[in-house]
Amino acid sequence: MKTIALVGCTGSIGRQTLSVVRRNPFKFKINCLVANTSAAKLGELVQEFQPLTAAVASGAPSCGIMGGTAYFTGEEGALRAVEESGADIVVVACGGFAGLKYSLLALKMGARLALANKETLVCGGELVMRRHGEIVPVDSEHSAIWQCLHYECTAPFKNLIITASGGPFRDKNFEELDGVTPEQALNHPTWHMGAKITIDSATLLNKGYEVIEAHYLYSAEYSRIKTVIQPQSIIHSMVEFEDGAILAQLSNPTMELPIQLALSYPDRYDCGLKPLDFSKAFSLDFIPLDRKKYPMYDLAITCGEEGGILPTALNAASEEAVHAFLNKQITFCDIWRVSREVVEGTPNRRAITYEQLAEVDKVARAAAQKAISKRYNGT
Repeated sequence: MKTIALVGCTGSIGRQTLSVVRRNPFKFKINCLVANTSAAKLGELVQEFQPLTAAVASGAPSCGIMGGTAYFTGEEGALRAVEESGADIVVVACGGFAGLKYSLLALKMGARLALANKETLVCGGELVMRRHGEIVPVDSEHSAIWQCLHYECTAPFKNLIITASGGPFRDKNFEELDGVTPEQALNHPTWHMGAKITIDSATLLNKGYEVIEAHYLYSAEYSRIKTVIQPQSIIHSMVEFEDGAILAQLSNPTMELPIQLALSYPDRYDCGLKPLDFSKAFSLDFIPLDRKKYPMYDLAITCGEEGGILPTALNAASEEAVHAFLNKQITFCDIWRVSREVVEGTPNRRAITYEQLAEVDKVARAAAQKAISKRYNGT
């Protein structure tokens, strides 16, 4: 039985991870649960799963014992909960820059890092890849590539081909989107996700992030990472090899397959996935990605190619901008304008330590808030 520390247990990926564990009670055991703020929901999950440790990452530091579970609060307490759980697998399913710290801890522990947090590699790829350890991707696109490479991130390939749904606005040009409402942007055509990543899917920032992740996960030059729009979200990504063969991973859209595989690898179990029905006709479409239509994708690729601290600045600025858009303080297109302004105002330098990146994150958020305020107040 494999033991699991689940960071971000109340979020979308966290809830689906718990569904996988419920379906396989003799294969997986939850040793640690970490939530950001949802203390009440965490309490319910602790009662159900009876982990060794549990934590709420927000609030003043504290610790105690309730039943057979050691409780912690605060960021350092949450990290301690993960470390003291002694889990075989650490699932980093929380969103945002905070995920980097948990990922670095998982590698230090010698645990398998089941990585669903994009910011770990987008912001801290240079730090993470200096560590030695097992990283298994949870994102459906990177899980697909990993499967096509026979679970070997160092396997040879010619090109990686990442697929994108194109989001709800794939038939519109960027200039048409200033009047888009949060409700429209949250209406993703094929996936049901949290608000932040759904907006990032609408701007295609998330796809730019996946290109940066691929650069680090598979030691791939940016010129060998392609993106194509696949509207049905049936093909989750592809790998092209030197002889011209292309392997793809197909399935109906679901995160439970890549989540479960990250836990069960090298074994495969039934995950309750509705199979593709080949007794009925259906089509798979491919549409070239026009970077002019998706300037957030273009900005992410530029930051990834530049490297250093720029991806961290972009991530911080875009988080603040998306939050402001959801609160109707700025327009949809302002997400890009604010992010670009912050990135262009950030002098680049090499990413060396977590503390350095944390300071970059702080400064970039302040700059983004200033840019947002300027637009919101019309000054």
